[in-house]
Amino acid sequence: AIQHLKDLGINAVHILPSFDYASVDETRFDSAQYNWGYDPVNYNVPDGGYSTDPYSPVKRINEFKRMVQALHQAGIRVILDVVYNHTFDLKNSNFEMTYPGYYYRYNADGTPSNGSGCGNETASEKPLMRSFMLQSVKYWINEYHIDGFRFDLMGVHDIETMNEIRAEVNSIDPTIFIYGEGWSAGSCAYPVEKLAVKANIPQMSGVAAFSDDMRDALRGPFNDDHKGAFLAGISGEEESLKFGIVGGIMHPQVDMQKVNYDKKPWTLQPTQQISYVSCHDDMCLVDRLKSSVPNADTDQIIRLDELAQTAVFLSQGVPFMLSGEEMLRDKKGVHNSFNSSDTINSLDWNNMKKYPQVFEYYKNLIKLRKNHPAFRLGDADLVREKLQFLPVQPCMVGFILKDNAGGDEWKNIIVLLNGNNSPCDVDVPKGDYTVVGCDGVINENGLGQLAGGKVTVDAQSALIMYNK
Repeated sequence: AIQHLKDLGINAVHILPSFDYASVDETRFDSAQYNWGYDPVNYNVPDGGYSTDPYSPVKRINEFKRMVQALHQAGIRVILDVVYNHTFDLKNSNFEMTYPGYYYRYNADGTPSNGSGCGNETASEKPLMRSFMLQSVKYWINEYHIDGFRFDLMGVHDIETMNEIRAEVNSIDPTIFIYGEGWSAGSCAYPVEKLAVKANIPQMSGVAAFSDDMRDALRGPFNDDHKGAFLAGISGEEESLKFGIVGGIMHPQVDMQKVNYDKKPWTLQPTQQISYVSCHDDMCLVDRLKSSVPNADTDQIIRLDELAQTAVFLSQGVPFMLSGEEMLRDKKGVHNSFNSSDTINSLDWNNMKKYPQVFEYYKNLIKLRKNHPAFRLGDADLVREKLQFLPVQPCMVGFILKDNAGGDEWKNIIVLLNGNNSPCDVDVPKGDYTVVGCDGVINENGLGQLAGGKVTVDAQSALIMYNK
């Protein structure tokens, strides 16, 4: 599996909750159990369900460290999913038994607040809870050499705590990546203007959040699996997709009034946006396409899958993908597979033989981003200066990265995304262009030449080209 990740070319893995959690009995390997692990019990020790011997306290620690070490030796950083926003149980939790009534937030009537959607929410603004989170993060860094943290329901936590964590982490290693979900799962018993929600990301330098704007512009709304958007050939989300492509920053060519969820920019730098179209939550991309694009055959699913990831990986944000999508994984249509069986959640490695062209596309797309700094400028002013959107038809987005953006060896790079189910013409600046991406193939050495002026983009696909 590590060799597969190396071949794919990714540089980090985000591991779902690996600390001790409640829903799986780690002593019963003989019974069918599965859970993602978003029900924390003990935050600072690996869960024994992933070890070869849960009865040995040392095994889980050594094996987790060996896993991290092996990934590091492969040049892959390790990001841990942390769930400090709630505990599996309030009454019997370590927090409550240590200091009753302190570590959680409560409503005015004395009932536990439920911003997590799981029955309780922790009070990160309180000194002891904040201290616990800080110490826990540092422990995972120092003891297990973790390279980053994904904060589940980060919007439950307060801004000050997230900033203190960022500052403390910077003193250890400023390259450690911190990001999270910029929302909660319900109303929190704390002022929203003080919470680490997406709209407040500008107050948290060095902290990133997932772009649901970009995600839903591509696939459709989170609350209706059967409704499509750009990938279904439905116009109306072009500005939301453009907003995602620039990394959630202010850009003069993005009409914020037409962006789906946000009417003002929520990042100061593009590196504060996680660009994605799917993750472990909700349907995976293939299932969502099957659900929202009626009568789509396999070839069409592949085209749309590759189109979606082209938008993600060539955006100025930080690209993120669900494992297995490089081999066209599905989850049998299950919307929320948090406790589904291995039949649903496991990767079918036979797909590597069935869809080798999909893996090659992902691999070369990642390589293209790595090799060309124009796609990862990392500075909002540079993005505004170097990235220009082109006039295109509805359900299309086109942009040019100009004048050797970011010191790129390619002078002008044009990316055209066509969500329509028919070919579309686009006017581009005149010149002689080398095509490096079209018809489901990416090759930096070139796939052919095109003259500028007017070019045709095939249905449900991307055209990528450059000139020097």
